[in-house]
Amino acid sequence: MRLSTKGRYAVTAMMELALNKDKGPVTLAEISHSQGISLSYLEQLFARMRRDGLVVGVRGPGGGYRLARPAEEISVAQIITAVDEGTAQGQSLGTGGADDDRCLTHDLWVDLSRQIYDFLNGITLEQMARDAGVREVAERVGAGDRDIGHDDRSSSVA
Repeated sequence: MRLSTKGRYAVTAMMELALNKDKGPVTLAEISHSQGISLSYLEQLFARMRRDGLVVGVRGPGGGYRLARPAEEISVAQIITAVDEGTAQGQSLGTGGADDDRCLTHDLWVDLSRQIYDFLNGITLEQMARDAGVREVAERVGAGDRDIGHDDRSSSVA
């Protein structure tokens, strides 16, 4: 499993949905504003997460995105895997195709990748949302603060 900025932003955006699950759909404009993530980048991430069944788009006034399943059923690993192509559990890390072409430390990196996946697969959005440190940061940066202006709620849902 690769850990990338794409995955980090996707997890951050999903945390916005988890923290606001009782307040209704969240627009990408709201997430962009509170987290400082480009709106067009969020659109790409959410298209992939929607395809993988992690989020649902809600159209119309008051629309946006919400979690497709309860937060306790969505792991950090599922989010990262949805947005990063080629991060499937146990995926080979750059073999040349034949066993003879792999590097001397190949098995080490494959094992590390599996351990990272297993660790992140054991952490759910619900667990993160209950964490006091996460809640403190959310309050400080405005996650959960849905009053950023009516015009921002008009962001389209694909």
